[in-house]
Amino acid sequence: MKIKLLGKNLDDIRRELKKFPIEEVENGFDFIITHGGDGALLGAEREYPGIPKFALRDAATAPTCSRHSLHTLLDDFCNGRLEISELPKLEAKCSSGTLTAVNDLFLHNLERCSALRYQVAIDGEIYAKEVLGDGACMASVHGSTAYYRSITRSIFRVGIGLAFSNSTEEPDHLVLDSSSIVELTVIRGPGIVVADNSPVQLPVQVGETVTFCQSEQKAYICGLNTFMCQDCRKLRHQKL
Repeated sequence: MKIKLLGKNLDDIRRELKKFPIEEVENGFDFIITHGGDGALLGAEREYPGIPKFALRDAATAPTCSRHSLHTLLDDFCNGRLEISELPKLEAKCSSGTLTAVNDLFLHNLERCSALRYQVAIDGEIYAKEVLGDGACMASVHGSTAYYRSITRSIFRVGIGLAFSNSTEEPDHLVLDSSSIVELTVIRGPGIVVADNSPVQLPVQVGETVTFCQSEQKAYICGLNTFMCQDCRKLRHQKL
């Protein structure tokens, strides 16, 4: 199998790869193996969208439980014992461009000392005439355990989530149908749109509208359950 390797501390994984029928190449690869954490996986999907990825934790910073050692996971991968998850992605559109995300999208206030004022419309109907706060987040099911959870103290299993960060009016956080389209119009700004851990930021001026929705694109991740193992997470938190 031909793979491209991305992430950090790659020499650690290259030594183990030599024990398996895996060839590291720069072009013509069948899979991408990411070595690191969530950021490495998100960055790889952004750089190579749609190509199947196998995510491995870097044990130097994220210890793994006995069931998910590097050798065991590579053996499972090579022998087809790991499921490939199809993850829906999200899309943000505004006059300055388009961004896609695996985890979440966010309309932020650009000036940290000044709140953002924006109107919220869902499927063409006004949900909130004016919200005052730091901004709004749309999360996928996969991303519901990230920024969305820190705002709402909750997660969801179906649909897409809409949460409002530090809003004075405290509008209800919502879980919407995956076909829903959310339009955020900046009343007082400016604002910026960001996606996952992308360094790209789209500026949004007063009067402009940002559209959040589920994308037609999908991400294909192998071994996602092992990557998010609860026992491994406990070990990581103990190390912190």
